[in-house]
Amino acid sequence: DTTTHYAILSHRWGAEVNYEEMVGLMKMEEEEREEVKQRDGYQKIVKSCEQAAKDGYKWLWIDTCCIDKRSSAELSEAINSMYRWYQNAQICYAYLNDVGESTFPTKEDDDKYSQSNGWPEWFVRGWTLQELIAPKEVEFFNKGWVPIGNKRRLAPTLQVITGIPCEALTSGMEGKSLTVAQIMSWATNRKTTLVEDRAYSLMGLFGVHMPMLYGEGEKAFQRLQLEIIRKFSNQSMLPLWV
Repeated sequence: DTTTHYAILSHRWGAEVNYEEMVGLMKMEEEEREEVKQRDGYQKIVKSCEQAAKDGYKWLWIDTCCIDKRSSAELSEAINSMYRWYQNAQICYAYLNDVGESTFPTKEDDDKYSQSNGWPEWFVRGWTLQELIAPKEVEFFNKGWVPIGNKRRLAPTLQVITGIPCEALTSGMEGKSLTVAQIMSWATNRKTTLVEDRAYSLMGLFGVHMPMLYGEGEKAFQRLQLEIIRKFSNQSMLPLWV
């Protein structure tokens, strides 16, 4: 992934198409194939591919259909590598499926985004935290796949929404005097579907790795804290990057 030029997708999950379905699409009965193609998740794949081709990329990576989740080993490898995969992508397409306007929202709107702290739902999901920080370039799209801004230009607004300093958004975390407590604070109001993913989605930000044990519940966060302690002698004060 350091030599291949590729785009990558960041999005809010819905009715998705998984690896097995993508691989077997052409072998399906016509009725079953058409059902898959009608899903919002399939349209995301198509539109993402179209945008990647338009931008000159041969490859696009999407978490819904590029990981065979039937294999626990492949899933564990993917989750432990996820931050690096987003970091090494030339561009990340952030799809905001609940934004209908042709401009990026610049003010909190509790009526429109009542379930997500007044901002698009993408900003309260656990996995999208690293997907915002890791890539060099992030381009935002509304629900109609109209580009509505990029991470660098929108950095001041993104800082207001997320609490992440502009410098970390525009040039990454390396070399910044960030404490573990600061980074943890960015995830305070974020949610994941599975309780274990609250911990797993933060591994890349702290540069730690651990095996996936879905079913362990809150113990995942305890294991994450132990890995952080092992890496940093004073987990509340020591700068993360030195």
